[in-house]
Order: sequence, then structure tokens, then C-alpha cells
Amino acid sequence: MIRLEDTSGHDIAAAIAQERHRMGSPTTGMVLTLLILTDETYQADATAAAVASAREHPMRILTLVPRPGGDTSRIDADISVGGDDGPGEVAVMRLRGDRSAHANSVVIPLLLPDTPVVAWWPGSTPVSLADDPIGSHAGRRITDVSTLPDPLAGLTIRRENYQPGDTDLSWTRLTGWRSTLAAVLDRPVGAVRSVVVNAPERNPSALLLAAWLAWALDVPARVATGPGPGLNSVALSTDEGSVELSRPDGSLGLLRIPGVPESPIALPRRALSDLIAEDLRRLTPDEIYAEALSALPRVEIT
Repeated sequence: MIRLEDTSGHDIAAAIAQERHRMGSPTTGMVLTLLILTDETYQADATAAAVASAREHPMRILTLVPRPGGDTSRIDADISVGGDDGPGEVAVMRLRGDRSAHANSVVIPLLLPDTPVVAWWPGSTPVSLADDPIGSHAGRRITDVSTLPDPLAGLTIRRENYQPGDTDLSWTRLTGWRSTLAAVLDRPVGAVRSVVVNAPERNPSALLLAAWLAWALDVPARVATGPGPGLNSVALSTDEGSVELSRPDGSLGLLRIPGVPESPIALPRRALSDLIAEDLRRLTPDEIYAEALSALPRVEIT
């Protein structure tokens, strides 16, 4: 670990290059730059998740922690290259005082040339991600409205300000559910008439799942309150009876289709590192996420 105090973006870039040179390892293996803009509440978990995903996506991880207030205006950085932190490069930068308002100028000399840039806000987010100074660098922009005090209001903001490249971890958490339901709907289960998703109150993934089904099937969709943890179930009312995918214990799912024996389905609640690794596999706009956001007003919440 290299510690730089009262430093600059150029000095941090030079320190990373020098450490790479000392190790005899060039930066050409880096496939992207990940910008994490967060506070102290989330920075440790977010950086650790990014480091874990760097084993699949070698990258430069730049964690920016604005700390406004106080008389001191400076940048302190902790840098790690390779080693226990995997094949990537990590710089955790604390922007103190007036420097906290200039994260954009700090990262510009640290962006890897000719590689994609991804921005991630683990906690609070700007209203428009693409218009934010950090988000403007990124072709892919990741949020997590589940960390907000009002996740459903956060989803509304994401819908009203969506631009291609935006995504949210509440959507990524649905991958297993969506793939299972898509496979079910390829079977002759009858026409779907309505959808009910059951989950704890104000669960953003439940609302996105219901909105996706409302859009994809063009049927009424409703979210009902359940005990958790996470999503409990989704029931599709069809002409042949009720098709239900449930997960009562937060790990193992059960699929029930009329006339078919009950089937266990693996639906684990995934770690943050797995969610980030999945999102980094796709660097193009997610049109289906955009359609789900647009269908949010169609969902009834009871």
C-alpha cells in the first residue's frame, strides 16, 4: 500500500505508473476504469466488491470520497497495485475541504486511455447521472437505489432522468428471477392475465420486476407486502391456473406450474461483488431496464 498525502491526480497517476514499472507489469492488461463516488459509509464495501470483481475484469479502480468542511483543502490517497488486491489497480482518494467539489478534475489524469469508463454511486446519486461531471466520463453508470432512505422515490428519479447507459443494482438482483420466468413463459402455460409480486415494503427490485412483467406481457401488475428477505414470490395468473415462483428462505426457489411437479430453483441472494461483476460484463445500454423503468407507473402497490 502506497500512502500519498496532500497530493494531486497527476502525482497519483505517476505513483501507479512507477509501481507498475517496479513490478514489471504494464497497464495494457486493464480493460476499464471504474469510478466509485461515495462516502465513508459505503467506500470500504464498494471498493472491496470492485477489487473482487477485478479478478474477472482487470481494471483501474478509483474510489473518490468527498469530505467537505474544515479548513484543510487537500487530497490524500491510498494506492495498491496488484498483490492481494488482484490484477487491478486501486486508488482510494479522500477529497478534503474545497477539493471535495472538484472530483472531476482529480480523475481526468487517472483515466486509462482507449478503455471504457464505468461510474458507480453506491449511496446517494446525482439527479441526472449522464450530466454529472463524473458520470459524463462514463458510458455505463451504476446506482443502487436500495441504499436510499426512500428507494421507490429513487426509482422515480431514475425513470424521469434515464439516459442510455444508466442501470441500477436493484435491476441486476433480478437476473435469476427474470431468466427463470422467461424460461417458464416459453412453455405452454396459458395466457397470463395478471401478475402479483410479493416482497418487503418499498423493495425496489419487486417494483422493477412487476414493471418488467407488466411491460413484457401487457397485463396488470401489483406489488404486495411480504416478510422477506428480499423478494418472496411472483405469481402469474393464467388461463391454466396460477404459475408461482417463490423463495421463502432467501436462497432456494420453488417453481409451481399447474400439472407439473414442483421444481427447486437456485435463487440465492448474491454478494455485492457478484452484482458488480455482472454489470461490468455489459458495457452497452440496457434497453430492457429502460422499458421496465418506463412501465413503473403501471404497477399497483398494495
